[in-house]
Amino acid sequence: MQIIRCLHTAILVSDLERAEHFYGNVLGLPRVERVLKFPGVWYEVDGYQIHLMLAKSGPEGLENTEKWGRNRHIAFSVSDLEAAKEHLLAHHCPIQMSASGRAALFTQDPDGNVIELSEV
Repeated sequence: MQIIRCLHTAILVSDLERAEHFYGNVLGLPRVERVLKFPGVWYEVDGYQIHLMLAKSGPEGLENTEKWGRNRHIAFSVSDLEAAKEHLLAHHCPIQMSASGRAALFTQDPDGNVIELSEV
């Protein structure tokens, strides 16, 4: 077997409208218009999709509350980490800088799903 491309990540959310605001407005991900047979929203970045799917509840909290990067998470690259940090803070998003010292930070969506932003 040879995996040749990563296609999507599915993220369970407890409030679709709140999640749409975070992923679409705060993160600015472009939405994929698609008719679904269940409550959900798709986004796409450079050929990679994020599938938000409504669930009865979100994740059960973080395994590692001290270092968010040691939890399940999705990572995106950004061109300006400081600008991304200021943008997230302006939207009252929680922030944790990478403990490794590299140009990266972690935030959480409204359901507590961890998002990594790394400056590349």
